Amino acid sequence: MRNRLTFLAFLLVASLFPTTLRAQSTSQTRKYPPIEQYFMPQAEEIALAQSAAPANISGRATIKVLTKSGYEVAQKGDNGFVCMVMRGFMAPTYTPAQFRNLVYDPALRAPMCFALQAAREVLPFYELRTKLAMQGKNPDEIAEGLQAAYAKGELPQRTGVSFAYMWSADQNLGSGIGHWHPHIMVFAPYYDSSMLGGNAFGSPLPTVSDDAGTPFAVVVIPVDDNLAVKAELK
Repeated sequence: MRNRLTFLAFLLVASLFPTTLRAQSTSQTRKYPPIEQYFMPQAEEIALAQSAAPANISGRATIKVLTKSGYEVAQKGDNGFVCMVMRGFMAPTYTPAQFRNLVYDPALRAPMCFALQAAREVLPFYELRTKLAMQGKNPDEIAEGLQAAYAKGELPQRTGVSFAYMWSADQNLGSGIGHWHPHIMVFAPYYDSSMLGGNAFGSPLPTVSDDAGTPFAVVVIPVDDNLAVKAELK
């Protein structure tokens, strides 16, 4: 019951987000670069996806690659993990507002390997974000589409905390961010940074990176740089 009430409260607040965010946006309408700029050779994409996690995990994971129809399975795994290279389409849905326009960055390459629960409950969210962006939707329209899908039950509700690896030595997280650190993504519904001690955004300490206080909140926990995994073509 508590989760249901929290969810309904989120929908009420979220209904105000698009207007607020549009008010913050510039008057200039952004356009997507040609979609071909987001693609990469499949063998390179598979190798980069596998670099998201240690080989004992990614070597047995399902690998998905980006196509003109969205993400499709390139290699079937047997351990329940799913690895893929996220593009700028994975940008925050609400906050920080300045990173929502990462959807327009065709150079962003963010290898991510979803653990079992995240593969079930979180991956569909990112796949829908990608499809909406590939349809030419702007960040406000993407947010509205996600809210509607979540409210209708077309996206899985996040029943608890789940995890993904982002350990690639070759990741490019966008202009002004670059490689950063290998890190664990923690999908922690309704978390905000005060619950983690109020660490500064972008610091090498656990913090909420995306969508604080919403069902889509993401906590990042950096790990030792020596754990980063290089992509290797096979």
